[in-house]
Amino acid sequence: MTAHRKSNGDTATFVRRHIGPSAPDVAAMLETVGAKSVDALMGETLPASIRQVAPLDLGKPLSETEAIAHMGELAAQNQVFTSLIGQGYSGTILPAVIQRNILENPAWYTAYTPYQPEISQGRLEALFNFQTMICDLTGLDVANASLLDEATAAAEAMALAERHSQVKAKAFLVDKDVHPQTLAVMRTRAEPLGWNLIVGDPLADLDKADVLGALLQYPGTSGAVRDLRQAIATLRAKGALAIVAADLLALTLLASPGELGADIAIGSAQRFGVPMGYGGPHAAYMAVRDALKRSLPGRIVGLSVDSRGAPAYRLALQTREQHIRREKATSNICTAQVLLAVIASMYAVYHGPEGLAQIARTVHRRTAVLAAGLRKLGFAPQSESFFDTVTVDAGAHRNAIVARATSERINLGLGGAGLRIALDETTTPATIEAVWRAFGGTLSYAEIDAATRETLPDALKRTTGFLTHPVFHAHRSETEMLRYMRKLSDRDLALDRAMIPLGSCTMKLNATTEMMPLTWPEFATLHPFAPREQAAGYHALFARLEKWLCDITGYDAISLQPNSGAQGEYAGLLAIRGYHSSRGESHRKICLIPSSAHGTNPASAAMVGMDVVVVACEKNGDVDVNDLRAKAEKHSNDLAAVMITYPSTHGVFEEHIREICDIVHDHGGQVYLDGANLNAQVGLSRPGDYGADVSHLNLHKTFCIPHGGGGPGMGPIGVKAHLAPFLPSHPENRHPATNADAPVGPVSAAPFGSASILTISYIYILMMGGEGLKRATEIAILNANYVAARLEPHFPVLYKNAKGRVAHECIVDPRQLKTTSGVTVDDIAKRLIDYGFHAPTMSFPVPGTLMIEPTESESKAELDRFCDAMIAIRKEIAEVESGRFKIEASPLRHAPHTVHDIADDNWTRAYTRAEGCFPAGTSRTDKYWCPVGRVDNVYGDRNLVCSCPPVSDYAEAAE
Repeated sequence: MTAHRKSNGDTATFVRRHIGPSAPDVAAMLETVGAKSVDALMGETLPASIRQVAPLDLGKPLSETEAIAHMGELAAQNQVFTSLIGQGYSGTILPAVIQRNILENPAWYTAYTPYQPEISQGRLEALFNFQTMICDLTGLDVANASLLDEATAAAEAMALAERHSQVKAKAFLVDKDVHPQTLAVMRTRAEPLGWNLIVGDPLADLDKADVLGALLQYPGTSGAVRDLRQAIATLRAKGALAIVAADLLALTLLASPGELGADIAIGSAQRFGVPMGYGGPHAAYMAVRDALKRSLPGRIVGLSVDSRGAPAYRLALQTREQHIRREKATSNICTAQVLLAVIASMYAVYHGPEGLAQIARTVHRRTAVLAAGLRKLGFAPQSESFFDTVTVDAGAHRNAIVARATSERINLGLGGAGLRIALDETTTPATIEAVWRAFGGTLSYAEIDAATRETLPDALKRTTGFLTHPVFHAHRSETEMLRYMRKLSDRDLALDRAMIPLGSCTMKLNATTEMMPLTWPEFATLHPFAPREQAAGYHALFARLEKWLCDITGYDAISLQPNSGAQGEYAGLLAIRGYHSSRGESHRKICLIPSSAHGTNPASAAMVGMDVVVVACEKNGDVDVNDLRAKAEKHSNDLAAVMITYPSTHGVFEEHIREICDIVHDHGGQVYLDGANLNAQVGLSRPGDYGADVSHLNLHKTFCIPHGGGGPGMGPIGVKAHLAPFLPSHPENRHPATNADAPVGPVSAAPFGSASILTISYIYILMMGGEGLKRATEIAILNANYVAARLEPHFPVLYKNAKGRVAHECIVDPRQLKTTSGVTVDDIAKRLIDYGFHAPTMSFPVPGTLMIEPTESESKAELDRFCDAMIAIRKEIAEVESGRFKIEASPLRHAPHTVHDIADDNWTRAYTRAEGCFPAGTSRTDKYWCPVGRVDNVYGDRNLVCSCPPVSDYAEAAE
């Protein structure tokens, strides 16, 4: 890890590599948009009242080789100990073939959330495999495509139980042997909603407890393996729901939660090949029995059919529920941890059921040998039954044992007088012998092994099969595994192939240099609860990143904990709620939200116990200031906050933003500014300067963390000084600026959320510098105005400011064309696939429209290719309008076209095969062929299939 870090200078600055248009391109684009200069365009786009005066000074930008050398210096400050801490985090071995071809492959990490299923079949199949794996291991009927982490999954499960329980009491029992961070996050979720958490022993306390449900840890955080059947039966008899937090690897040997009678299972898939990364990102899971499937939060991949009746995957059921139900949504989750779920599923595909079970048996055997040796040394485990973790009472020897373990470069789990030792697939006999030395004895692993018996109780041993589908048996060799992953990636269209012009999603390239340190052991293998001094490099990075983000936004403090944009919204609103409560104003619960807001905004407000009042918007998309003022006055005594997106969701800098902030402040409220569109502000304006009190910052948008097919993301929050005491805390506090006893609890399982991917944003800012970031913002705005100018003669641009400018995105309006031709926004989106493009954002925020965000990464040539495709599609629509054929017979309605179309021996359509398959201006040599035709969404929801059928179904079909 040293040779490749030497800096010898770069031939071009990173800024030039990151930004698409060249200087001549910029000049030509300015001429098209009718602006004299970039500065002049910015003056016509942003209100002068919010313009940043002082330049953004973030230090001298580094070249790519200098940045890698700098990251090497930070990495060297981290100490890689063997962490046997457990608590839901395990060392794991990521197969190299998966690391190189998934985690380090832009075909996978630059993909977008699979809202366009026809061009997402590869990642959808991988997620379908993930869901199948979870259903099989948990013994439950339906699983989602992943959640953020185990702790937030537990909180979501508790909320699901509250909705479905027959028990009216708002009390919920949490197993005292739950992971501490899970309990802490559940407390955060329960408190604003008035739910009472009871921490107790589910085997002893449920009979007398009037609860709506319970969370049971299996195995417990102490390592204990308990038979939960009676506790679950007691819950079911009450009409309460039983939730089991289960270790996936343990479930290869233990009876599944479904067999035990559970309604819901949650947990983490981290130990299936995903490095600990000082806390993330990792894919959590949730599975439910069939009756609860329509309340399952997050994304679900289902199987449907395409236009030819062939099987095709798609997102099913409540996809983007928040945008439909808003404050009545059951969750604010709008994404998943797709890239990490894909890795976990590939880990299972690679090892298969036999391989997973063998790993589990090895881990358990070594734990049994560890326990036998500890008994011999006088430290008997607290539980006789365990899987991979034992806890012992070290008494007065505790500190000495910890010190000796530290000298062996081993971290043990700490808790009271007890010491926890959690093993994993990386544990060797030498590691176990080192643990024994820490406990004061010199023992031989081989000798103890020979006399040790297993500890799993017969009544809890797994007797049912799992991972029976052929996909988990067909890829044992690296050759087959490599080809399978390549086959899936070839089915998808990601940013490595073409521009993804999604509005409000900022799909810019994640540069290779930014991604490289991610898999270095010094960043990848640290346990999130390792002693702080072992993570000095991480903490130096956190401190500098926080300062940079404060400088960029004008805020006074940053929390890096929220591990998604929605979690950032939630944390920001909790901070506002905590602030009002500290001032004796807990009654302030009214949250004003414009009708145009992202659907997660009202959902997040409801989650913190606020009542949403909708504010109207003007015809030009701006917030109706008069309506805002009237509602702020009406609710003045109870006003908590306004949630506003800036630039607006309509892609325009509203002139009245300062007035909006002043109105809310005058009535005692706080201003939550959604940071989804920060890519239009960096270096030009700062939310903290013009009146905002708190924002979440989508690092996976503005600051280059990959979308990964719908995750990972990060959503840190920035706050003004008065809200800083109400940033999320954490029971495993590792930050001097936060207080573990702070008023607001944690929102994520780890103190710094998905810490390992913060390296990406850090390197991006490091290499861009203040001037580079400002230039990126300017070019993002120029690119959007260029697209708007080129498309305006063909598709009306719906919203502009008074000077005719859009911000970093624009909305084009084809709705009138539905009247003249019958064409729908769906038709345009699917036809774009034939031209080799992902569609813009469809029907948000305005139904029937397309929202386009080109970002600064796209060159003029690529922008022109996209604009040319849209103009060509408009000409195809004109052919329908002129009567050449009806819309039902047109290439638009039959799009996307596949190889099945070009090979069709019975072509009877009103247009030629060449017109359909190779539309004007596309390259035959570099043609992207989507693997399926248009997917039937209605069929998929009516015939819900969310996991691979068992092998018996294949056998029956063959008979």
